[in-house]
Amino acid sequence: MTDKPPDIPGGAQLRTIAMPRDTNAGGSIFGGWTLSQMDLAGGTLAGERAAGRVVTVSIDAMRFLRPVSVGDEVSCYCVIEKAGDTSIAVKIETWARPRGGKPAEKVTEGLFTYVAIDEDGHPRELPEAGEG
Repeated sequence: MTDKPPDIPGGAQLRTIAMPRDTNAGGSIFGGWTLSQMDLAGGTLAGERAAGRVVTVSIDAMRFLRPVSVGDEVSCYCVIEKAGDTSIAVKIETWARPRGGKPAEKVTEGLFTYVAIDEDGHPRELPEAGEG
């Protein structure tokens, strides 16, 4: 595990603060909340690449490494791993930085796959990279 967030041009795809309403019964941030932030970030990047609407079709290799706490700054870093005819695989790393100036730590990572769809909800071809 690396000790610094990824050096991605433009930085994090999504950045937010974990709030008390997002806690589970144990007092940590609910894993489903973290997963939804990752899906928002990855879907945004995939939608940019697809030049339109995408849907999530799978989440693979999901690993939760440590809990997220209330007040942590949560950042999702996304990289397109592969683009096929209609699908886009996005690797997402989520990092949390506690309040008080402590360094960020990776809290979860996963591989999300999105499919580009048309107005009727059917898969459509991706534009060539750089088009759209």
